[in-house]
Amino acid sequence: MTSRATAERLDRADPLARTRASFDIPPGVVYLDGNSLGALPRGVPRALDRTVRQWRDHLIKGWTDDGWLDAPTRTGDRVGRLLGAAPGQTVAGDSTSVQLFNALVTAARLRPERTVLLYDADGFPTDRYLASSVARLLGLELRPCRMGDMRAALEAYGQEVAVVLGAPVDFRTGELFDIAAITARAHRAGAVTVWDLCHAAGALPLSLDADGVDLAVGCGYKFLSGGPGAPAYLYVARRHRAAADQPLTGWLGHAAPFAMAAGYRPAEDMSRFRIGAPPMLSLSALDAALDVFDGVSVEDIRAKNTALGRFFIECFDEHLAGLGFGLVTPRAAERRSSQVTLSHPHASELMDGLAARGVLGDVRPPALLRFGFNSLYVSYTDIHHAVTVLAGLAAPDRHRPARTDAARRLIGETHVVQ
Repeated sequence: MTSRATAERLDRADPLARTRASFDIPPGVVYLDGNSLGALPRGVPRALDRTVRQWRDHLIKGWTDDGWLDAPTRTGDRVGRLLGAAPGQTVAGDSTSVQLFNALVTAARLRPERTVLLYDADGFPTDRYLASSVARLLGLELRPCRMGDMRAALEAYGQEVAVVLGAPVDFRTGELFDIAAITARAHRAGAVTVWDLCHAAGALPLSLDADGVDLAVGCGYKFLSGGPGAPAYLYVARRHRAAADQPLTGWLGHAAPFAMAAGYRPAEDMSRFRIGAPPMLSLSALDAALDVFDGVSVEDIRAKNTALGRFFIECFDEHLAGLGFGLVTPRAAERRSSQVTLSHPHASELMDGLAARGVLGDVRPPALLRFGFNSLYVSYTDIHHAVTVLAGLAAPDRHRPARTDAARRLIGETHVVQ
């Protein structure tokens, strides 16, 4: 049974229940959209206030006296711990788009004799748009491929592939893919991998070093809860550092930036991948947000979001069956990330109804309702409440506009991966 009493019992037994107090979530809100924007960690306002006071009191000396200049590598190493990366391989700062562009061009330049950029056909729009731009810029052939077909594509024409761009999580469906297996197959073909970790970092155990990943990027504002538009991060495996030729050679990536030399000479360490001046207010927010991971195991985070997903699906089976919903996310835990996606012909209307009742998720076209589970603040009671409210909204006795031919077509096109 998936009763409220069952949810409350699971919450009482939850070893991560204590971490919910580290977030400032508005009363009466069930927040299931942390896979788009994480909730506010309570330590962030204090950190921002501290940085603002440093700016006021120390002015330009803040760069040295308050350690602002080192913030990208210092915060990068904190993110790296969640990625399974040894220190000195991750830098934080700039946007996800900037970091991804830098990573893709850098990766392609590591294989100048290759002609193909293989990318996830269902990837996030930014990834697809930038892959297309980089291919035009470098004269590469762009070949789309679904993540589930990546290994077969590499088997078929891997000798032509310079770069493989993929993501371990399908941002729409929540389906999970194997970083280690795809990376190993890419390497056997001689290609370089670039992974988009935006929907994975802070939710899934990652082992970039052990898995042999070449480069990876990710944002700081989803499961890391670094705030709206939080700085992104870039991981470059240590073995590639000397040969890496990134396109965005900013002043602070120079080996001696304050020498003001005429020519560019990259820093010997990970600082060479710094681009612009550190955005100190947003970096301070991200750094403070990472405090919530101190003393928390990513394996425990994964165990909980797996259990939350299982409970959501049980609630789906009990409360939403026969109400026009489809389960898009795989049922098998090993194929499911930290979200559950449903389909419904009236997805937008239903999500608006949920929001009006204090339950926040989101919609992705054509007709998908996404519910993300941040293990640090989402409870089993939250999930039970969300599903029962959704069931009430979708009940057949409620007035609902007639399903149009267009809606029928959209639902027919939804890719269900059970």
